[in-house]
Formats: sequence, C-alpha cells, structure tokens
Amino acid sequence: MISIPEKPEDFPGQERVTLRPEPHRLVLAALAGALWPPIPVTLLIWPPRNWLPSLEIDPRFVVLFIGLVAVPACLWLIRRERARTGRPSTRLGVVWRFMFYGGLLAAGLQAVFALILCILGWFEAGGIAQAAGATETTLLIYGVGLLPIAVMIGVSYALWAGLCAAFIAFRLQPEVRDRLGVLGDRDPG
Repeated sequence: MISIPEKPEDFPGQERVTLRPEPHRLVLAALAGALWPPIPVTLLIWPPRNWLPSLEIDPRFVVLFIGLVAVPACLWLIRRERARTGRPSTRLGVVWRFMFYGGLLAAGLQAVFALILCILGWFEAGGIAQAAGATETTLLIYGVGLLPIAVMIGVSYALWAGLCAAFIAFRLQPEVRDRLGVLGDRDPG
C-alpha cells in the first residue's frame, strides 16, 4: 500500500538541515561541487591541446576555474542568508539556491562575453558599417543563440554543486523536543 505524506517533512529533501560545524566539510563540498563530472571525464578522454592561459585555452579549464570560484561564493551566500533569515532550511532549498545562482551567473557571464566580443570587433573593423555588422552578428550568435545553452550548462553544473553541498556541507537538524510544552500540539489527531 502506498502511504501518502501527511507533513511537508515527509517529502524527499524536505527534512530540516543545518550546516556542519567542521570547516573541512565546506572545503570538501566546494571541491566536489567544482569537479562537475563532465569536465574531468572529457579531460581524460580528450586531453587538451593548450594547458597555458591564453586566448586559445581549452574552454573546460575556463569552466573549471569559474566553478572553483563560484561554488565557494555560493556557499558563502547561502551561509550569509541562513544567518540572516534561517533559510534555506532544507536540502532541496540548498539545491534550488545553487541552481538559481548558477543560472544567473551563466547568463551574466555569457552577456559579458558577448559584449567583450562586440567591443573587440569594433577595433578590428575597417569602418562604421563593418563595425555595426560585426556587432549584430556577435550579439545574434553569442548574445541570443548561445545564451540558452550557457544557461543550461550553468544550471546543470549548479545542480551538481548544489547536491554536493546539500549532502556534504549540511546534516540533518536534530529534532527539538517540546520539554516545556510551549511549541504547541503538533499532531492534533
């Protein structure tokens, strides 16, 4: 027989959680979150041609670097939000925050990348008409066409990082017993 959940805590991911007190758990969660599985797997299968930072650096290194900066930053934002409001209080909330911030970051970085390419196109153009054409093409390709792909990659990366953070950096919050009878009757039936 299938049991129907009666309380929100009965649904998966809805148990109340708290940050683990050990600081190495945050570091481990940040490193595990930054190592999104497609990056190391593809680096092993297709080794990069250029390891050094330059204009021809492998995009997987750029994404890995962004992840190494963004995952600890997102953990810091969540920690600050928890100190201020007590939210997110569930693992699902932690994962959702990561996905939201990851999608915003991906969209913002793609927009900045498109604008930088537009500005670089102005310096390479031979005249005003050629600069306008380069700007139009760049904005259509990088600003419109690749924006949904960048957001999908950012959200999937953030989903992985959020799951790592939710299960490594957070633990179930111990249940508070009503010793004095001030919490009220939780189960009226």
